Amino acid sequence: MSTPTKYLNHTYSYLALRKTVGWIGISLPFVLLIGTYLLDCNSWESISHYYYSTMGRVFIGALCAVALFMFFYTGFDWRDDWTGNFAGVFALGVAWFPTTEVDPIDTIGWIHYGMAASLFVTFAIFSLLLFTKTKDDNDANRTPNKRSRDRIYRVCGWLILFCIVSIPIYSMLFPKSKFEYTFWAETAALVAFGFSWLTKGGAILSDSETK
Repeated sequence: MSTPTKYLNHTYSYLALRKTVGWIGISLPFVLLIGTYLLDCNSWESISHYYYSTMGRVFIGALCAVALFMFFYTGFDWRDDWTGNFAGVFALGVAWFPTTEVDPIDTIGWIHYGMAASLFVTFAIFSLLLFTKTKDDNDANRTPNKRSRDRIYRVCGWLILFCIVSIPIYSMLFPKSKFEYTFWAETAALVAFGFSWLTKGGAILSDSETK
């Protein structure tokens, strides 16, 4: 195998991994919801609470898979690497420190919420600050597709932040609401995360080389 072909295959493999992470983010909440409903005829108020369902191992496995990729993720510079490392730590923290099953929230539960919030913030950082960069940061070199992808990244990043901030606000305004707002807000944030990574992986508006 020639050296250019070898590097090209590595690039395609890396883009495929980005797409895989994107599909995990998009599909996870729906897999948990549908699987638990079919097996238990039940649903939970947040994605984190599915840790206690029959789909709990799927929840943990998906987080560990995302964490593993994040640890090995490399981007343009050290900022991408460190953001990926932090995201990996936070993903493992969400998996290993489960939310409290019922109120009141205990210490482990608060650690879980801190890890989950931090994980979503790092997802937003990827979309807003890192994915929008180019190799030389020269705006003139951005292709029309790259400009369109940047708009997608920004929409996804701000949507992630909005969803996460809105969860405690909704809980304070409607403490007795039976609508599972947390689950659907987290779902929207994960779909935005997944859509952003699918775009970065070249599945949407790709050039000959994803920049």
